[in-house]
Amino acid sequence: FFFFFFLPSLQNSNNAKARMMNIAKSLAHPTEVFDLIAFQFLGGKEKLFPKRGEMEMTASWAKCDDFLTKTSRSFSAVIKALDVELRPAISVFYLVLRGLDTVEDDMSIDPALKQSLLINFHEKLYEKGWTFNGNGPDEKDRQLLVEFDVVIEEFLRLDEELQLVIADICKRMGGGMAEFVTKTVETLEDYNLYCHYVAGLVGIGLSKLFSATGLEAAAVGEDEARSNSMGLFLQKTNIIRDYFEDLEEGRTWWPRDIWSHYGETLGDFAQPSNYEAGLECLDHMIADALQHLPDCCVYMSRLTTQSVFNFCAIPQVMAIATLSLCYHNVNVLKCNVKIRKGLAVSLMLQATNVKNTLSIFSRFTSEIRNNIPQHSERMLASLGIAESAIATHMRNCDQGDGSAHNSNDSLINPTTVIVAAAIIGVAAYAYHKHAQPRTSSLPLRSSMF
Repeated sequence: FFFFFFLPSLQNSNNAKARMMNIAKSLAHPTEVFDLIAFQFLGGKEKLFPKRGEMEMTASWAKCDDFLTKTSRSFSAVIKALDVELRPAISVFYLVLRGLDTVEDDMSIDPALKQSLLINFHEKLYEKGWTFNGNGPDEKDRQLLVEFDVVIEEFLRLDEELQLVIADICKRMGGGMAEFVTKTVETLEDYNLYCHYVAGLVGIGLSKLFSATGLEAAAVGEDEARSNSMGLFLQKTNIIRDYFEDLEEGRTWWPRDIWSHYGETLGDFAQPSNYEAGLECLDHMIADALQHLPDCCVYMSRLTTQSVFNFCAIPQVMAIATLSLCYHNVNVLKCNVKIRKGLAVSLMLQATNVKNTLSIFSRFTSEIRNNIPQHSERMLASLGIAESAIATHMRNCDQGDGSAHNSNDSLINPTTVIVAAAIIGVAAYAYHKHAQPRTSSLPLRSSMF
């Protein structure tokens, strides 16, 4: 019965079986089952991602909207829940950076041409009709660049202040990407710089757009350091989680300054004989990522617009949950790990105000602390700083310091709870009655969208 409800959304996926098994893991967590049902069928999704007004539907905007959905269905849904003043700028910003990323990711493009494109990409935004047909046939987002003229058309419709923000970030990011075409991540400085170019600048750009549209205070856009930390926290989480996938595809983003303490090569940790050393290296990487959490707490406490808060909070809580899952988890070294679908939905439904978001941060930092296998000065130091920041901001919420979204309102009403409880009962009964013993092996622990 439970899977019958979710089957329509899974059938269109190439990895439907994997998604179904991921959902099945939530059956052992009743509150997650409830949240899955409430989100999908009892109004949770509509409350979290409400439609906030229609936009003028030009031919170029219709095409851009189509590209948004094709490149990232989940991100498209989040963008559509933004206030109408902000939605066009964020949509164009995303597509511009996706185009830039499509150039960087394509290993079939000649390095010299790639560097030139990356460095000059921001100038193309003002060149009506510009497109690029030089990506390899297997590059998944090549069509975006083939029809990039529609993105340019919508970019030029934006207010000049918003154009300048997007073009500036594109210029800075393109220059940074060009630098790393022939450069590898060796030092911690390289690692932080690379993450700044590909993610920190995204946080900076988004913050400036939030402020430029008047939805957030000027201070949000002016504080580049904390906006940068928001991006670095997410990017480092992805790099940590994607160790095995990146290794298989020939990419190495873990800095030599860290991994060289534990092995001769980064690939050594994928060998069973080196798992112990690999786990020490993994834990070191997670300790490094946690240093950005205090800045994230400050940033989130400044936001005043609900749609902007949701837009920023959801990926942050997914990141801390993913770091907790990855901590001292040998599966990171041999397969791709993901947080449960039910947990992801529960976190989305909870992270709608500062206090709840801080509580989620606290929950998963505590999980990490409880899983430290032995005395680790580095991890204990990182956790101590992060937990101190979380506690400080929690006290501010309790004292009613005027920060946004300090209430503990739930997205789910009592009637929803009763209906969902009934469905869970039927689902649990059906599952236990008809479940067959499984002989196939699955990863022991299984992230971010």
